Amino acid sequence: MTLQRLLSHTRRAVDHYHLINEGDKIAVGISGGKDSLTLLYALHGLRRFYPKHFELVAVTVDLGLPDFDTSEIENLCAQLSVPYYKVKTEIYQIIFDARHETNPCSLCAKMRKGALNDEIRHLGCNKVAYAHHMDDIIETFLMSLIYEGRINTFAPNTHLDRTGLQVIRPLIYVEEREIVAFRKKYDLPVVKAKCPADGSTKRETMKKLVRSLQAENPRIRTVLFSAIEHGNIPGWETDLNYKN
Repeated sequence: MTLQRLLSHTRRAVDHYHLINEGDKIAVGISGGKDSLTLLYALHGLRRFYPKHFELVAVTVDLGLPDFDTSEIENLCAQLSVPYYKVKTEIYQIIFDARHETNPCSLCAKMRKGALNDEIRHLGCNKVAYAHHMDDIIETFLMSLIYEGRINTFAPNTHLDRTGLQVIRPLIYVEEREIVAFRKKYDLPVVKAKCPADGSTKRETMKKLVRSLQAENPRIRTVLFSAIEHGNIPGWETDLNYKN
């Protein structure tokens, strides 16, 4: 995927769901993975020509995982002239060493988001951008349906009442395979820090399910995402005057 195509996807999501307003200060949550680094590139590129002016900062929550070196990410942010902040925590030690959690993902996500939100409010941001892409949206939809009996998924634009922050997801029209291609093409400095829970989550089960469905219907992602956009799910109300 080219940068031009990434920016086209991002602009479409931003316009369609009113993700950015004049004067916003947006924090990009940088995990070190391909998704968040692609999001950083997308918003940095969009900022250069988008008619509504906004500020951009990058924030990493260091979970305390071994060998988590963010020096290359710091270098990238410097090249892009995006201020970079790193929040050190002991989340890894708390979850795995102290509590010995067998299903750690939910607690880890809650603690990570709490640390992230505290930092970005301190920085004066009013919005935080998450790197959830189309596959994430679909997998969450399926998890909600299969495990909870609900029709729900991440929304493109979510207000957090407890913090006053707005969560935006500008990559909702980008497929994971496109991000993989973008990472290779632009040599993104991905930081690999192996989590003990990797590969054993319900999300991984959903990935396998989608791949199996794709064998019968190659358009399965398009079909499922269309169902989400037109399924009256809270937070997915669109601009009826918007044209693709």
